[in-house]
Amino acid sequence: MTGNRRCIITKALWVLFILMVAPLWNLARKKPKIDANQPIQIVSDRLDAYNEKKLVVFSGNAVATQADRVIKSDKLLLYYRKDPGKPEKSPSKGAGDMGDLEKIEAKGRVTVTQGERIVTGEDAVFFQDTQKIVMTGNAVMREGRNVIRGDRIVVFLDEDRGVVESGENKRVKAIIYPEDDKDKNIKGGRR
Repeated sequence: MTGNRRCIITKALWVLFILMVAPLWNLARKKPKIDANQPIQIVSDRLDAYNEKKLVVFSGNAVATQADRVIKSDKLLLYYRKDPGKPEKSPSKGAGDMGDLEKIEAKGRVTVTQGERIVTGEDAVFFQDTQKIVMTGNAVMREGRNVIRGDRIVVFLDEDRGVVESGENKRVKAIIYPEDDKDKNIKGGRR
């Protein structure tokens, strides 16, 4: 391959990268962050609370909603921090006396939606403190018509960024649709 051809390919890749990232950058600047202290509403067919383990299990069509973020799965497991100052076996008044939420595990047919972004897979873990979701098992991220597939997708919600990883002998796959020039002209008032 000649040096001139390599230079053209490199420039083309940079242009493609800029076309893909620019719309996401504008979206990220406009999107308000979700306050991690907002309430999480959860509905399911069944709830089991294990106070000693600091665990609450929602099973059967479980749906957790916090602002515009929605997690759907067959089962949601909420883990709470253990308070080192309290004895492990203290009398409790029910699931409301669990403490601070540490993480949520979603198991079975998981879908996480926030705005136009949809991430699906078989299992996911949402970490409350870091506002991070780790999706595994046929993980797919969609935003508009764009689709990215991998073995593991990590979404950093506060940073509005993600990482897609592939497994051994596999590769990350992406289908990206750059904006059409005619769509830009219509949005800008020109036809």
